[in-house]
Amino acid sequence: MSTAPEKHSIDNPDLARDRLRLWLQMLKAVRYVESTLRENLRTGYDTTLPRFDVLAALHAHPKGMTMSELSKHLVVSNGNVTGVVDRIVKDGLAEREKLKSDRRAFRVKISQNGRDLMDELTAAHLGWIDQLFANVSEADAARAISIMLDIRHKK
Repeated sequence: MSTAPEKHSIDNPDLARDRLRLWLQMLKAVRYVESTLRENLRTGYDTTLPRFDVLAALHAHPKGMTMSELSKHLVVSNGNVTGVVDRIVKDGLAEREKLKSDRRAFRVKISQNGRDLMDELTAAHLGWIDQLFANVSEADAARAISIMLDIRHKK
């Protein structure tokens, strides 16, 4: 029994090639934006994108999250999150709270220092994204969002 994906017949080869070019341009754009954000976080705040992502998730969930919830939210493994959480707790940006229901598990909550930093970082992040997408009109942004949703929700 093979686990290979099904082969798909191509009805319109020209459209298929355009869709491939779209994917490659999307990938290049994402890599460019991500690279710029990483550099801005590194030089402006001496932090990393994974730290920003974890802190942003915790900032959005003030009651905290378990490691499993955090991993699921960030779409990464528990192992990937554990090291980042260890460092942000050590730096006083988050704190661990044991769960009463399971003594082995804990909830991670953003600290006040982490919240203050994220208030500043989210404002900077918004500005960086706005600058990177300055040539994208409101109508084009709405259409691009619609296209991304179409891709993600296709069955």
